[in-house]
Amino acid sequence: MKAEQERLPRFAVLIDADNTSPQIVGGLFEEVAKFGEASVRRIYGDFSGPQLRSWFDILQKHAIDPYQQFAYTKGKNASDIALVIDAMDLLHSGRFDGFCLVSSDSDFTRLASRLREEGADVYGFGAQKTPESFRQACRRFIYTENLLPQAVTSGADTPSKSKSLQPPSAAIPILEKAISQIESEDGWVMLGPVGQHISNLFSDFDVRSYGHSKLSDLARKTGAFDVEKIEGGHMRIRAKPANGSAKAKTR
Repeated sequence: MKAEQERLPRFAVLIDADNTSPQIVGGLFEEVAKFGEASVRRIYGDFSGPQLRSWFDILQKHAIDPYQQFAYTKGKNASDIALVIDAMDLLHSGRFDGFCLVSSDSDFTRLASRLREEGADVYGFGAQKTPESFRQACRRFIYTENLLPQAVTSGADTPSKSKSLQPPSAAIPILEKAISQIESEDGWVMLGPVGQHISNLFSDFDVRSYGHSKLSDLARKTGAFDVEKIEGGHMRIRAKPANGSAKAKTR
């Protein structure tokens, strides 16, 4: 009974092989483990051709079940249809708390919306090129560029990694909006609720996209906020007073 109560939420991880790099798989399942258990691991594609050959070793290592979809007609994606059908079957089985849809294809926008309408949590995983419609249809959307191994992201043959990251200054309006929507008498608000509010406002917000692992570090790096630790180890944040920068320069 105790083990059942402590069990993590069950998720079905459904991967679109045609729109996903096998290099992100290790980071993908580490990310899923933060919020649930990857009870089902399926990948869809035409594995009879050379395009998806790089997936072979990855499938066995991470216990991913391949679902072969032959491309009988050029230009028609049978894999997408199979993934959608399976997602709805799994939903109606009533055995899962949510779904992880791994693709950069906007065709899955309606699927994500439909799953959420039924009360399931939907986490999307895709490249930064993923259309906004799909990103916003998910409860949370994680950019796969942030899941690449460090050895890959720092390699000379992947210059696009640094270009995909946003400068810390790009997070200023997001933080300002979240802070302004939380009630405060003196301008200070707790950092935890700010982070939660940002997640509710922007499904694809991720501090890693700005080169940091903690929201507090990102806020400090922008130079636009005061961040301090208070009693109990909690953090609080406020927008710096308008004359704050001027005072700093005169010191």
